[in-house]
Amino acid sequence: MNAFEQIVAMLLHRQGYWVQTSYKVELTRQDKRRMGLPSSPRWEIDVLAYRSVGNLVLAIECKSFLNSPGVKYPAFAGQTVKGPDRYKLFTRPKVRKTVLARLAAQLHDRKLARANPKVQLCLAAGHIYKGDEQLIRKHCARNGWRLFAPDWIAEKLSSLSDSAYENEVATVAAKLVANARQP
Repeated sequence: MNAFEQIVAMLLHRQGYWVQTSYKVELTRQDKRRMGLPSSPRWEIDVLAYRSVGNLVLAIECKSFLNSPGVKYPAFAGQTVKGPDRYKLFTRPKVRKTVLARLAAQLHDRKLARANPKVQLCLAAGHIYKGDEQLIRKHCARNGWRLFAPDWIAEKLSSLSDSAYENEVATVAAKLVANARQP
C-alpha cells in the first residue's frame, strides 16, 4: 500500500466509511475470459470504502502523480497508447462491468455489505495535468464516476489541522503545517 492510498483511505474513514486498502477481487476463469484477460491475476482495488447507509461501495483507483505532469485527460479517457492499460477500469467497459459485479457479489458473500450494494467507481488524483481537470470532471460525471480531485484532498487534509489530536501521520503533518503558518 502506498502513502497516497493511506491518506485517501483515512480521509474517507473520517467521513464515516469502512475502508480497506489493496482489496483483492477474486475473479473466476469465466470472468477473466469475459474480460478478454484469461491470465489476469486477482484484481486489486486501491481503496475500498463502504457505507451501510445507502449500501454504497466506492471502488477507488488512486493516482498520486505528484512528481509528474499529473493525470492527463487523453490517457484517462483511453485516447492514448498507455491510457487503456493505466486506467483499465475506466477505459475497458467489459473489465469494469465484470470486476465491479464480482466485487459486489464478493462483499455480500463475505458479509461485508448488504445484498446488491451500489458500487461506484472513483478516481482519487493527487495531481491533474494543468487544464485537464474540467475535462476529467465532465468525463466522470457522464459515466457516473466520482472524482476525488486535488482540491478535495487538500481541503480534507487542511481540516485535519482543526481536529482533535490523533496519532496519524496525515493529522500530525496537517497540524505541523498549520502551526508553522501561525504568526
